[in-house]
Amino acid sequence: MTTGVRRRMGVEERRQQLIGVALELFSRRSPDDVSIDEIASAAGISRPLVYHYFPGKLSLYEAALRRAADDLASRFVEPREGPLGARLLRVMGRYFDFVDEHGPGFSALMRGGPAVPAGGAFSMKTSSTTNALVDSVRQRAYEQILSHMGAVDPPARLELVVRSWISLAESTALLWLDGRRIPRAELETQLVHDFAALCAVAAAHDEELGVLLRGLLKDEPGDGPFVDLVGRLMALASR
Repeated sequence: MTTGVRRRMGVEERRQQLIGVALELFSRRSPDDVSIDEIASAAGISRPLVYHYFPGKLSLYEAALRRAADDLASRFVEPREGPLGARLLRVMGRYFDFVDEHGPGFSALMRGGPAVPAGGAFSMKTSSTTNALVDSVRQRAYEQILSHMGAVDPPARLELVVRSWISLAESTALLWLDGRRIPRAELETQLVHDFAALCAVAAAHDEELGVLLRGLLKDEPGDGPFVDLVGRLMALASR
C-alpha cells in the first residue's frame, strides 16, 4: 500500500497551475468578481502562497490573459491543405470554441481588461497590457490568413480586407455572447461568406488580387462555403 503524499511542485509548475486555475475562473465570471482567496482554494494552496508566485491579482490576471491570447491566436493555425473555404470554416469553428468556452475572459481580453476606476494606475497598466496582447493576436491571425491564401507579398487591398475581417469576427463573437440569439454554426458560415464577399469586392478594384482570388476559387468544391454563397446571392437576385 502507498500513502497519499502531495507532490511538491516546482516554481514554474506551480505558476502554470495558478495561471490555469485563474484562467478557468476568469472564463466563467468577470475577473473583478474572482478573489485571490478563490484562486488559492481552487489551487489547493494558501492565500500567502499565491502572493509568493504573483505579487497581486493584476499580475496573475495578465499572465492568464497572455495564455488566453496565445490559445486564441493558435486557433487560426491550419495546414495549407484542401480548399480555402473549408479551411476558414474550420478556423471559425475553433475560434468560436474558444469564445464559447471562455466567454467572460474573451470579452475582457477584447474590451481591454476588467472594469476598474478610470484614470488609475491599475486601469492604465491593465489597458496597456491587454491592448498589446490583442494587437499580437490580431497580427498573428493576419499572418495566418495570408498564409492560408498563399499571399507572400499581399496587395494593399488584401491587407485591408483581412484586417477588416478579423475585426468583424471579433465584434460578431462579442455580440453573439450577448444572448447567443443566432445559432453558432450559422455565424461561423456567415463569417466565411463575409470573407469571400470582402475579397470579391476588393478584387473588383485590384487585378493582382483578382488573379490570386481566381486561383483560390478554382479549387473550391461545389458544396463548399464559397460556392454556397454564390448560390445564395443568385437566389436572392432572382426573387
